[in-house]
Amino acid sequence: MNTTTKPNYKKTLRACYLGFITQAIAANFAPLLFLKLHNDYQISLGLIALIPTAFFFTQLVVDIFCARFVDRIGYRESIVASEAFSAVGLIALAFLPEILPSACAGIMISVVLYAIGSGLIEVLCSPIVEACPFENKEATMSLLHSFYCWGWLGVTLISTLLFTTLGIDNWKYIACFWAIVPLYNIYNFATCPIEKIVEDGKGMTILQLFKSPLFWVTVVLMVCSGASELSMAQWASAFVESGLGFSKTVCDLAGPCLFAVTMGICRVFYGKFGEKVDLMKFMIGSGVLCLICYIMASLSHNPIIALTGCIMCGFSVGIMWPGTLSISSKKLPAGGTAMFALLAMAGDLGGSIGPSTVGLISESRRQPSVRTFFWRNLPCCSGNFPDYFKIYDPCKPAAPPLLERRNIPQQEKAADFYKRTELFQLL
Repeated sequence: MNTTTKPNYKKTLRACYLGFITQAIAANFAPLLFLKLHNDYQISLGLIALIPTAFFFTQLVVDIFCARFVDRIGYRESIVASEAFSAVGLIALAFLPEILPSACAGIMISVVLYAIGSGLIEVLCSPIVEACPFENKEATMSLLHSFYCWGWLGVTLISTLLFTTLGIDNWKYIACFWAIVPLYNIYNFATCPIEKIVEDGKGMTILQLFKSPLFWVTVVLMVCSGASELSMAQWASAFVESGLGFSKTVCDLAGPCLFAVTMGICRVFYGKFGEKVDLMKFMIGSGVLCLICYIMASLSHNPIIALTGCIMCGFSVGIMWPGTLSISSKKLPAGGTAMFALLAMAGDLGGSIGPSTVGLISESRRQPSVRTFFWRNLPCCSGNFPDYFKIYDPCKPAAPPLLERRNIPQQEKAADFYKRTELFQLL
């Protein structure tokens, strides 16, 4: 008697979980080494600052590439290649700076290699999970994206622990240690069942997507999601330092980690209870909460309240990215790989524009107002509302006055402001 074994899609899901952890390693390990690389290889801070630029630019290029060629190459081949690129890039980071005549060139080549892997993971894992026959795909998608948060938290805490116990001079061994994750995941993706999200020849072309008004709505939502998430994430360290008075080293760890925890909790919450919660209502509520968090963080005179707004913003933005992907997949079922790739590109673009815009505004004004920053970024944190383009901008008639605090000398006001916006000045 012939028996057929049912595909084990849980193995596919586990591989995608590790895929997002790999992406978190690629995005967040090198920034922990910026000062070490600067001191060891005498690389200027200006060139060090190009590392995240090269990383995100490479991801944008990969997003465009995926929109056109992944369906021709194949999902399995592409996702296995993503893990290989990530592993090779992390290992190269340990050795290329020593081998090549220019240490900076070695670092940049390594960054580009694992950024290619990260970009492929970002585009491919979501449609791979979407194509699996799970009952509640919106909840599954949210839970999937929570693993980026846990990966972000894990790589930060574990790397810091290893730097402390083994010594930061052994960072090359730690880079190779993190490469084990994508190397192991190559086997998972090579053996797990992978389905196509749409039949060959039945997916929408890029031109067809561009002609769909609904697609452009989801693009705007993805841009706003990326901008809301990363703009506030850049405040996390400064607010922990201002609100709790910890050292800058502790704040650089605690701020991003607290933000990642609350964002991960939001995604796990919807992943566990998504069957009982309407996604659209949850996203609208998250948009309202995000708006409140921005008000608390930017306008409150109390640093503890401002810190609370900053950290809780992680919870409010947690559902926006995976929720938008789920809605777009449901409303445009023939969107295929091209849709996921273009939406990933939109999210990355928003994540680049948000913090960069904040930095430009802070740099252009010697004493910029926190209220001005808030109102200029208000559309990003309310991106889930249909009246996005109708939001009133009070900055247009005149710039709002600087925040006034009673019984505080002017010098202390300026010092407090620049303490809370330290990361923006570094941009």
